Amino acid sequence: MEVILLERVAKLGQMGEVVTVKDGYARNYLLPQKKAMRANDANRAAFEAKKAQLEARNLETRKEAEQLAARLDGQQYIIIRSASDAGALYGSVTTRDAADAATASGITLDRQQVQLLRPIKDLGLHAVRVVLHPEVTLEIVLNVARSAEEAELQASGKTIQELAAEEEAAAEFEIAELFDDLGGAQLDDEGGSNDDAGN
Repeated sequence: MEVILLERVAKLGQMGEVVTVKDGYARNYLLPQKKAMRANDANRAAFEAKKAQLEARNLETRKEAEQLAARLDGQQYIIIRSASDAGALYGSVTTRDAADAATASGITLDRQQVQLLRPIKDLGLHAVRVVLHPEVTLEIVLNVARSAEEAELQASGKTIQELAAEEEAAAEFEIAELFDDLGGAQLDDEGGSNDDAGN
């Protein structure tokens, strides 16, 4: 089916271009979302009549999106989730979670504006793409952790595996010190009994 694009569509074309797409894609996405209209003589004439208005509206929304992008780009949002000791989440972080985290900080985002580069199923820092306008995209970072303290450590550059290794090493060190102390006390006891026997 041939359609006239009413806005820039990624991997398809710019506003005003006539492109050929599969019927299902046009009927289920482009037409209902008002991103395109069927390319027939009546619609071509209607598009030409309101082209200047569409371009002005597009320019205005793009400027608004660029202003919001300047505030949002590179921001880091903490999402607290339950996870195993290995760092695997019980469930996953969704686009809704990312949008809610940004909205809670005062910047309204819709979940449809958030695009996950890959499913988020483990703790750590994850880059997420946000599309504010067809011509304005940016990245935010989701800091997925089990607690606020863990999120702070992750933000400083440590991974959950490094933290677990440090805790394990500290525990082993404490156990080794405990055995050294017990061993020293036992030697003192043995040394003291030999002295008593010598007298």
